[in-house]
Amino acid sequence: MPQLTSPAFPPPTAMLSTQAPFFFPMGHFILFVFVASTIFHLQQRLAKIQPTWELVPARTTSRHEPLETMENTTGSQQPRGMWTINAIGRLGNQMGEYATLYALAKMNGRPAFIPAQMHNTLAPIFRITLPVLHGSTASKIPWRNYHLNDWMEEEYRHIPGEYVRLTGYPCSWTFYHHLRDEILREFTLHDHVRQEAQTFLRGLQVNGSRPSTFVGVHVRRGDYVRVMPRVWKGVVADRRYLEQALDWFRARYSSPVFVVTSNGMAWCRENIDASRGDVIFAGNGNEGSPAQDFALLTQCNHTIMTIGTFGIWAAYLAGGETIYLANYTLPDSPFLKVFKPEAAFLPKWIGIAADLSPLLKH
Repeated sequence: MPQLTSPAFPPPTAMLSTQAPFFFPMGHFILFVFVASTIFHLQQRLAKIQPTWELVPARTTSRHEPLETMENTTGSQQPRGMWTINAIGRLGNQMGEYATLYALAKMNGRPAFIPAQMHNTLAPIFRITLPVLHGSTASKIPWRNYHLNDWMEEEYRHIPGEYVRLTGYPCSWTFYHHLRDEILREFTLHDHVRQEAQTFLRGLQVNGSRPSTFVGVHVRRGDYVRVMPRVWKGVVADRRYLEQALDWFRARYSSPVFVVTSNGMAWCRENIDASRGDVIFAGNGNEGSPAQDFALLTQCNHTIMTIGTFGIWAAYLAGGETIYLANYTLPDSPFLKVFKPEAAFLPKWIGIAADLSPLLKH
């Protein structure tokens, strides 16, 4: 019987040499296929995504490039040109000019800048935001003057020109009332101005009790006493008008207090009956420093005004109910060519007709 022998197995070194050609090349191949497949699919996905740097073409601008050609970083065109307005008159006039510039520039898609003189008048009192155009810069700009009436016209919605200087004495709610909330923010009193007025009002008493209703009273006199009858065939408020206006509020509110300001305080003390204890002569009458009087009026609940932009703006900012002097010129007054009562006084305000009899005696 032949002798059985175990199968001959190659030595370990021989086994490694015969297995290696099969194992390592196959592993590398599988790894290569996996990596290549991953890269291919990533490239397919990236090809579908537009790079953000391709959405906004790179653009450099010189710091001296004119305003009308500048673009922002999204490629959209910024407002072109520059608009401003004349700064003439006192506080009420310049408030009207500021608000009109603010509204018309926005309506026409133009950037607005105020003269330094206007900034000096308004900035100490209000938190205005329009940038200042200094005189040295303004003198180098080829302005196109554009005159405004004291009321809104349809043509003002499409004023031509990139460098426009609005002129006139605009002070009409028809320009800016659709932006009332924004205008009120622009004419927000500085904290110290408001707090001073409120501290004064909180200290007032009517016959020993604190009032719950404050009525600001502004009586315009000064140059108007002479100018209205001689130039405009009109009158200023008289004693009778003020009695009617005060009685209107007394009939509707319990124990109101009337806070009187004027540029003719001596006349007010002589002609406004304070015997009931509900009239306070608070104004200092200083036209050169109007902040105190104006702040007092705006912090009241309601307003009695006579004529003039100071009273109009005080009533507009105070809100509440307003009594104003109505029909204070003769029908043929030249004043009515530059002033429309319906554009000056809000429709909800209440007018009390003036007594024109002094004009008819001449």
